[in-house]
Amino acid sequence: MNRWFALIPLAILVALTVLFVGWSLKRDPAFKPDAIVGKPIPETVLPILTGDAAGPGQVDLKTAGVGRPMIVNVFASWCAPCRAEHPQLMRLKAQGVAVVGVAYKDDPIATRAFLDELGDPYRMVLVDREGRAGLDLGVSGVPESFAVDAMGKVVAKASGPLIDPAEADRLAAAIQAPPRALPTAR
Repeated sequence: MNRWFALIPLAILVALTVLFVGWSLKRDPAFKPDAIVGKPIPETVLPILTGDAAGPGQVDLKTAGVGRPMIVNVFASWCAPCRAEHPQLMRLKAQGVAVVGVAYKDDPIATRAFLDELGDPYRMVLVDREGRAGLDLGVSGVPESFAVDAMGKVVAKASGPLIDPAEADRLAAAIQAPPRALPTAR
């Protein structure tokens, strides 16, 4: 009878393995949640990166675009994919696209060194040391980018690095699309 008790942990482990494998087979690895698309960008007040520190001035993420469309890029100096997407962000800047950076859980000194080394593609950089904005935006990891129209509504999202120029152009096109006309009542 004691032998049967010894097999209980093994049976539990086998059951958990079967459950995990079954869940993995049903899960779509290409699924990227876009819960914030179609909603206003969250109101999150963050300090502005000035020099190599978070400055005394603060900006609400919602008003960072000042009534103009923008791409909000959540990045970090410690993030290798953020380095890989950097050339695309520089290209967007050269095309006149306003990109606002959110330095996610990063030290301002490291953020400034990162931007000095690779170039600064951002119109402004906000410091999110505690990850508050990342939580408000529903960020699952860095980098992530959000296309925000002039009214402050998130119109598109890209999870992961913007390595493919077509993906970066898709975000830029989303904020440059003319607004849809409202239907008229008859």
